[in-house]
Amino acid sequence: MKHRAHSVIISTYNAPKWLEKTLVGYTMQTYRDFELVIADDGSGAETKQLIEAFKETTDIPIIHVWHKDNGFQKSAILNKALKACNGEYIIMSDGDCIPRKDFVEQHVKYKQQGYFLSGGYHMLPLSTSRGITNKDIELENCFNVKWLQDRGMPKSFKNNKIDSGAIQEKFLNFITPTKPTWNGHNASGWKSDILAVNGFDERMQYGGQDRELGERLVNHGVKGKQIRYSAICLHLDHPRGYKNKESINKNKAIRKETKKKKIRSTPHGIVKD
Repeated sequence: MKHRAHSVIISTYNAPKWLEKTLVGYTMQTYRDFELVIADDGSGAETKQLIEAFKETTDIPIIHVWHKDNGFQKSAILNKALKACNGEYIIMSDGDCIPRKDFVEQHVKYKQQGYFLSGGYHMLPLSTSRGITNKDIELENCFNVKWLQDRGMPKSFKNNKIDSGAIQEKFLNFITPTKPTWNGHNASGWKSDILAVNGFDERMQYGGQDRELGERLVNHGVKGKQIRYSAICLHLDHPRGYKNKESINKNKAIRKETKKKKIRSTPHGIVKD
């Protein structure tokens, strides 16, 4: 198998319908020098069958990293996926985010030593999410603002990002008040930098574990660069049964300590103390 320079990690858990739409999006990418590494937090047989079938239909290498279901353990499976990556540059997103056809190309275009890239997402309503077919992804219908609005997406200034051109995207990236942070649904960085801070803190469950990784990268001297209007993905809506206040509060305390003590590397990451 040809070595790929870039690895795209997408996380998933028992959402094969959404994962299928996401995978179709990656088969349509304009830039092809990447592998897909699926970080699977304990999904059942349907997800495995989908991934095996997809491997037969695309020239993009797909690596399926799985562990047994033990509740929300996204940090742990992402660390396992990081170890499985062959690329020196890593792009991260989720298995419920359909990438626009230039998603990987934009991350590759803006990558720079000493930086990580911070992208955003565009959240679609549940009814609109369900209505997108594989064919709509292949024909790029789902990246047409009018097409989406005809199918229930509300009008908003944020809709500009879906189909912004090169000049508009640079201007919007420049004026956005949002600070560049490591966002699990759309971020990228050098594997060497991520390994230097020891990946994700596995004490952290739902709520900000991706941001905390970015905060350690900044403490390590890596700066964030904003590309939220350049690298575009559509976030498909779904219930979040794993969201709970206890987990969010615990993670807030860990992030507070990371900032206060300027912690660079976690002892609860890829390499355990």
